[in-house]
Amino acid sequence: MTVLIVTGTDTGVGKTIATATLAVLHGGAVYKPVQAGTEEGEGDIDVVRRLARGTAVHEGVRLPHPMAPVAAATRAGARLPPLRAHVERVRQLAEQGDVLVEGAGGLLVELDHDGHTLADLASALAAPVVVVCRSGLGTLNHTALTVEALTRRGITVAGLVIGSWPAHPSAIDVSNRAHLGDLLGVLPEGAGGLDADEFRRRAPGWLSRCAAPGSGRELPDRGPRPGSAATPTATR
Repeated sequence: MTVLIVTGTDTGVGKTIATATLAVLHGGAVYKPVQAGTEEGEGDIDVVRRLARGTAVHEGVRLPHPMAPVAAATRAGARLPPLRAHVERVRQLAEQGDVLVEGAGGLLVELDHDGHTLADLASALAAPVVVVCRSGLGTLNHTALTVEALTRRGITVAGLVIGSWPAHPSAIDVSNRAHLGDLLGVLPEGAGGLDADEFRRRAPGWLSRCAAPGSGRELPDRGPRPGSAATPTATR
């Protein structure tokens, strides 16, 4: 089976748009273990459904309050599914084809009441992880911390994606982009506001280093080039 995890260095960095872009390029199904913050209706999986039209999308649990999953579940009086339920669901989906799994918040945000995180889910599935990061101030530290947390667990880092490149980048943005190294891709600011046809047309240019499984141009095992701030070193 082919499973790819999408995480971020923080919330709001562009994970959902990156997931939708990967869905356009790879096909298969998209699974969101926990979705919090749906008080106003649309959740991340709805954005993927809208942008990557035709993609099969699935959710583990949906919660109204825009909080970390455990806090959102507690406030809603709900019980989060245990990690094994997400593992089983992803494996079921993977029997039908490729699966993209989008995390909630950052890598170590708890997904259940037993303290399991997206890193634990990636470990259980032996799945590589794409890390979505910001372009601005602070991203080098946040990205390095996320990559280190993955590599120390023996999880393959498939590479880095800048989730929202500003229309008018600052000197800091440009410097950070260079320092992060050989990125899988850079998503433009406002990409989530495009209609589905335009999104599909433009998506291959954003993640030009990614291709559908079996195409002979797979996601690489390692993202940033040696000597950059966040060089993955561990493999599964």
